[in-house]
Amino acid sequence: DEEFDELCFEFGLELDEITSEKDIISKEQGDVKAEGASDVILYKIDVPANRYDLLCLEGLVRGLQVFKERTEAPRYKRVNPVDGEPQRLIITEETALVRPHAVAAVLRNITFTKDRYESFIELQEKLHQNVCRKRTLVAIGTHDLDTISGPFTFTAKPPADIKFKPLNQSKEYTAPELMNLYKTDSHLRHFLHIIEDKPVYPVIYDSNGIVLSMPPIINGDHSKISVNTKNVFIECTATDVTKAKIVLDMVVTMFSEYCDEPFTVEAAEVVYPDGKSCIYPELPYRKETMTSDFINKKVGFNETPESIAKLLTRMYLKSEVIGEGGEIEVEIPPTRSDIIHACDIVEDAAMAYGFNNLKRTMPRTYTVANQFPLNKLTELLRQDLAAAGFTEALTFALCSQEDIAEKLNKDISTTKAAHIANPKTAEFQVARTTLLPGLLKTVAANRKMPLPLKLFEISDVVLKDETKDVGARNNRRLCAVYYNKSPGFEVIHGLLDRTMQLLDVKPDREKGYCIQAVEDSTFFPGRCAEVFANGQSIGRLGVLHPDVISKFELTMPCSALDIDIEPFL
Repeated sequence: DEEFDELCFEFGLELDEITSEKDIISKEQGDVKAEGASDVILYKIDVPANRYDLLCLEGLVRGLQVFKERTEAPRYKRVNPVDGEPQRLIITEETALVRPHAVAAVLRNITFTKDRYESFIELQEKLHQNVCRKRTLVAIGTHDLDTISGPFTFTAKPPADIKFKPLNQSKEYTAPELMNLYKTDSHLRHFLHIIEDKPVYPVIYDSNGIVLSMPPIINGDHSKISVNTKNVFIECTATDVTKAKIVLDMVVTMFSEYCDEPFTVEAAEVVYPDGKSCIYPELPYRKETMTSDFINKKVGFNETPESIAKLLTRMYLKSEVIGEGGEIEVEIPPTRSDIIHACDIVEDAAMAYGFNNLKRTMPRTYTVANQFPLNKLTELLRQDLAAAGFTEALTFALCSQEDIAEKLNKDISTTKAAHIANPKTAEFQVARTTLLPGLLKTVAANRKMPLPLKLFEISDVVLKDETKDVGARNNRRLCAVYYNKSPGFEVIHGLLDRTMQLLDVKPDREKGYCIQAVEDSTFFPGRCAEVFANGQSIGRLGVLHPDVISKFELTMPCSALDIDIEPFL
């Protein structure tokens, strides 16, 4: 186990833990539920998200064998069928409304065992979650070629016109019936939204009108593959054709080793609506040329060109030295779609050499670090606010919509809040636009503590901002609350005066700071003021509205100060 852990580390992976199904169930559900579960040892390995070729046992073992120089990297070949024309997949123009692209290939004379078959299904599932972005970009379909006959047609039809028997079901359903059926399915319900509201659904037929699949939801039962399947037809429908090619290449390269002629894949032809036809899989090999000096300089070692070529070959990048100037020609196989830039090749050279083997050196450049000004100001203020008798709180940057809108008597549309697209809980729906709800929740959780409660926080809020490249910006704010039997407006006002004194801002309407009465639905009428510094509004202070206090499950009056500290940098 230790040797394997070391090997994974050298190869750039991490052996997360060594466990068994029994251990996992025992940890999550207790020993009683774990009785009868398998004791077979499982290795949990963390694979980098860009290494799709290591997502199945076949690819991982092959990669490690090449790394250990026990075998050479195989050469993947696309071959034409022995008898006649390649399988054809014809795309109709209706698909443009939902999933315009498709690619296909055939694994001919493949031999599955139970383990190989499970690995084949599991790889598709992992690719669906990873590069396929939960089937939104690509959906993979695998079919028993001996049960269907080409040419195949990829089209799109109104949901009511599609009827077939889906995988592992006993009867035929129309597409709308299927959508209802899978609404309660723990696995498939997550993919329904992809086509649910479209006027037409994508569907693939064979020449006899048998439905192969309704991507990206479900395959047909008629063409399902099993351990005994000998010829597999693979189709990938997509909204992104580049990703589709990558996915197809991954599936066929990983499992072509089980074909009668290992590492060969039978070509399939895809015909587009405009009559253009393409042959897939592309299985592209491309060559890049780099100098050993470039790699030596970037990594920080001093190796000969021959040594670097050998290191790269161990990482599945077959390399050789060409010419006299230390140039290295690197061949990138179809399994390494993660190699996009020269730096990716440099990284692999460093990995093969071993990060632990690189010598530590002092940097050539001499620089003096400096604290980020905004953080320095924040640190200074935190010290002095604590000295003023306030306790610092640290609250979540995410909160519910209610916290920043309804509970503060505001409308969510006026808050400039950045929303989370698919929040896991109701507590974390938006990025906070004010620090006040977090502090009020902290007070509510500490009601048993002796009064008065004096809390403050200096942290970032997030506000929508069209001028920024990401559409939002962080804003450093100071918020303080005083909670007692009397509102204590004078305490909060005193804290504002002390803060301004520390920031060296004098009380002056033109060049210093001042407060001015204002109405705000969060605060008690007539008990709220806007704070101005150097002529610009920086925040508000006042006594909170009784409705706000009761919505946060508090029972006593509370005053608050909320100001922006960035203008004082």
